[in-house]
Amino acid sequence: MSTSTTAIPPVLAEVVRSGFVEGRHRGSLVVLAADGSVQLALGDPAVPVFPRSSNKPMQAAAVLRAGLGLSGERLALAAASHSGEGFHLDLVRKMLAEHTLSADDLQTPPDLPLDPAEVETYLATGQVRDKVTMNCSGKHAAMLAACALNGWDRTNYLDPGHPLQQLVHDVVEDASGERVTAVGTDGCGAPLMAVSLTGLARAFRHFVLAEPGSAERRVADAMRAHPEYVAGTRRPDTWLMREVPGTLSKMGAEAVQAVALADGRALAFKVDDGSTRALGPVLARALELLGVDAPVVARIGHAPLLGGGVEVGEIRAAF
Repeated sequence: MSTSTTAIPPVLAEVVRSGFVEGRHRGSLVVLAADGSVQLALGDPAVPVFPRSSNKPMQAAAVLRAGLGLSGERLALAAASHSGEGFHLDLVRKMLAEHTLSADDLQTPPDLPLDPAEVETYLATGQVRDKVTMNCSGKHAAMLAACALNGWDRTNYLDPGHPLQQLVHDVVEDASGERVTAVGTDGCGAPLMAVSLTGLARAFRHFVLAEPGSAERRVADAMRAHPEYVAGTRRPDTWLMREVPGTLSKMGAEAVQAVALADGRALAFKVDDGSTRALGPVLARALELLGVDAPVVARIGHAPLLGGGVEVGEIRAAF
C-alpha cells in the first residue's frame, strides 16, 4: 500500500449553521510585509496555481507594452471582470468602435452578466447571452485593439504563440519574479499562465510600487481610480479599492484573490475547492492581518447563511 506525503491544506473558512460546523474550505494563503518578505504562509503558497482573472492586470499591462494608448476607465475595463452593468457594456462597444472593431471580432463565449442582479434585469428585457456581456469582454476588446494597432493577426489573438500573448507571458514573469510553469486556457479562451501565490502577491506589490508612467503603474493607477469598471457597483474589489486609498485588488475564478496596499504590503490566496462563497471571509481576515482597519473589511467579510429566509449562521475565517 502506497502512502502520500502531501500535507492536507489548512482550513481557511468554516461554514457554521445554527452553531454547527457543517463544512470547511481549505486552501493556501500568503501575506507579504511592506518590504516584500513573507509575513505569513498558510498551506503551500509556493505551489503554482492558475490565478484566473487575478492575472488581468498583467494582461492589461501587456497591451500597453504593445503600444496601445489606453487610460482611465478604458484601461480599468481592460483589467476587468466586469459585472455586465450598462456602463460596462457601453464602454466595451465604444472601445471596439474606436479601433474599427465590432462585437463579431470578440472571441469571448456568449454569456450573461456576472452580477446576479444584472442577470435578472437583462433577462427581463428579453436579451440573450452575448459576447459583449461576458465579463472578460473589456480585456478582449483591448487585446484586439492592440492587434489592430500593430497589424497582428486578429483571428488567432488567443493563441499562446501570438505576439500579444508572448508579451503577457513576459509581464507575468517580470512582475511575479518567477517562470511561468504551465499554460492553460481560461474560461474566456485566453491563455492562462500559472505562478505561485507568493509570485502573484509579489506581482501585485510590483504594480503598486512601479515607477509612475510604467505600464504596470499605469494599470494600477487606472484600476484604483476607476474601481467600478474593474468589477461593478456591488462587488468587493470595487468596495476595497474605493474605500482604502491606494489599494489594488482583483479576484479570480476558482476562489483566487490578490491584493496590494499602497506601501507594498500584499496578499494572495486560493480556496482549493474553488468556492467563491469563502472569498469574502478569508479576504477580510487576511486584510486584518495586513493591518487594514476600515469599515469595508467587515462589509467584505459578512457572509450570512440563511434558513427559512432568516440568518441562521455564517461563513467565517478559520485562521
